[in-house]
Amino acid sequence: MNSILKPNGKSNGSQTSSFGVGTRINHDSSKFYNSKIYAGSNNTYFAKDLENPIPQENINKVFCKSSEQMTELPDNSVHLMVTSPPYNVGKDYDKNLSMNEYRDLLTKVFKETYRVLIPGGRVCVNIANLGRKPYLPIHSYVIEDMQKLGFLMRGEVIWNKASSASQSFAWGSWLSATNPTLRDIHEYILIFSKDGFARKKPVARKPTITKEEFMEYTKSIWTFSAERASRIGHPAPFPIELPYRLIQLYTFEDEVILDPFVGSGTTCLAALKTKRRYVAYDNDQKYCELAGKRIEEYLQSQNTLFNQQKDTNNKVIPVYQSS
Repeated sequence: MNSILKPNGKSNGSQTSSFGVGTRINHDSSKFYNSKIYAGSNNTYFAKDLENPIPQENINKVFCKSSEQMTELPDNSVHLMVTSPPYNVGKDYDKNLSMNEYRDLLTKVFKETYRVLIPGGRVCVNIANLGRKPYLPIHSYVIEDMQKLGFLMRGEVIWNKASSASQSFAWGSWLSATNPTLRDIHEYILIFSKDGFARKKPVARKPTITKEEFMEYTKSIWTFSAERASRIGHPAPFPIELPYRLIQLYTFEDEVILDPFVGSGTTCLAALKTKRRYVAYDNDQKYCELAGKRIEEYLQSQNTLFNQQKDTNNKVIPVYQSS
């Protein structure tokens, strides 16, 4: 099996050892990745450099249709997908699907996502597990199905919502070992890539992440508050902090972000705030309209700010304005 090392070689540095290493300097991990536990794994480092343009009329659009067929998007054209699929728990935007039907729906959408994603592009799926009788580990089903589609798993972030968790009294048997139940204060963000682990840096596109953000966002536990459904007007919105972090970490300026279950449009707003573009889908007319309204309000606020921030010479101070 080939090593999962960068193709340009390594100078002398730290190596995998029986007792770990205190520091990593040009770290050579080939011993670990050549072990039997990784036998048969896809270890392609750089994915192919392949990217097709999206027709301009399909950029920065919310399409009110199912994302099972994203005919507006060419193969290998999207740089990152960020989404939170419907929970399928009877909320007013859910369908009452069996577990097999639910997995089949997600598989169809993520298969189409695989088609439109560039090689080396990333997929980030925010998911919560459900129930207690028994507990349904939805995140593990998604991982299994994504790997069958050919995605490479890159890791998972535990989103700690403790600071905004509502007061819950679902303890099961109070102060008794007969049937105590856990109260979830976390969700998962599952991260995958297509065809390889690394992208080549595109010409004329720059990262916008700061050093402080990079150090924080590469941790596997993120702590920030959930979004209030009543404030947004959607039963299960995620906070803008979630797609913002993923967009900053995994894309360059001006790249295209996809959300196939856009809901209230939060991913689109995060894309605009970070100087990216978006394409989004939802088959619920009410939420397409909500997403469109939130995007329009944000753009109007930016236009106001843009017009206000001028110096005495009437020279415009650069403030991002979406096309």
